[in-house]
Formats: sequence, structure tokens, C-alpha cells
Amino acid sequence: MGVRASVVVCVTSFLLGSLFTHWIADSLTLWKSPVTDEHLWTAALYYSILTRGPVQILYVLFAITILGGTTIFWSFNDLEAGNLMFDGGSIFLYGLSVIMYAYSVIPNLLDQFTAIPAYHVKDAFPRLLRAPTLDLASHHLVCSVALTGVLILQAGRWWAELADGDDEEGYLTEKVEDSDVVDETKSSTPLTTTSP
Repeated sequence: MGVRASVVVCVTSFLLGSLFTHWIADSLTLWKSPVTDEHLWTAALYYSILTRGPVQILYVLFAITILGGTTIFWSFNDLEAGNLMFDGGSIFLYGLSVIMYAYSVIPNLLDQFTAIPAYHVKDAFPRLLRAPTLDLASHHLVCSVALTGVLILQAGRWWAELADGDDEEGYLTEKVEDSDVVDETKSSTPLTTTSP
């Protein structure tokens, strides 16, 4: 169980880290107000650089994602109460993040940002690219929040199992003490035999 939880936490942390690298572009479009054409050009240029990267990076990202999903499902298969609640929530959030990335982020990147038009920093940002640029930033944020939820659920699962372990130890200690008291009372009462 500990190895599976470690794999889930490591994979989720890796995926969160890879999403945080997009903060360079996402912070300009989500958190800076007003969103200027210069911010949008910077974000679009960043996304276009991503599309020109080696495809092997995407394969590694897919392999790591599959490893994390497989591990969560494997842990969920134990069918314990803690696994059903915490791993069920983790599966939902992890799946939400994977589906959003696979069906929204990657197609948006490949359709809109493989070739951006030549520009000068002072040029007006094309209207056709404005919505996809803002959508990428918001989708990255949703994926980051969902993966953070996976980490919180896994930490909650660890804490609940730790608390259950402490309760079991207390229960077992009480059981042993009770059985010692019963043994002492049995040994202290004299055995009387009646003769016929």
C-alpha cells in the first residue's frame, strides 16, 4: 500500500510540476489585469514553442500519466472503505485532469499554435487566437486544481489510516489489559472440590 501511495503522489507531483512550468504564459493571461496584446503575444509565443518541441517529451508525459492512473485503480481495487472514498475521489479528479488535457489542451495547442503569424510586439493580437490562448490558461488552472485535489485526498487517506492504526493499537492494548485482569481473577479464586 505504501509503495502505491508513493507512486501516486510522485506522479501527481510530477504532473503538477509540468503544469506549473506553463505559469510563464498563464500568469499573464489569468492574473494580470487588464490582459494586454503584449501579454497575449507572449503567451502565444510560449505555446508555439511547446508545439515545436520533441514529440518524445509527450510520450514520456503519457507514460507517466498512465502509470499514475494504473496505480490509483490498482489501489482502488483493494475495496477497503478508505480506498473507496479517497481513491474514488482521486480517480475522479485524476480522470478529469487527464480528459481535460487530452481533449481540450492538446488539440487546442496543435490546432492553433503550431504556426502563429509573424508579429511585432506593438501589433494587435489576432481575435482568432484570443479565445484559444485564454482557454489554455484556464484549462491548465483546472488541471492543476484537480491534481492538487488528488494530493489532498492521498494525504487525507494517509492521515485516516494513521488514525485508524492508533485506534487499533489502543483497542488491542485495552483487550490485552482486560484479558490480564480476567486471568488474574481466575487464578486468585481457589478451586474447591466437593467430595461425594
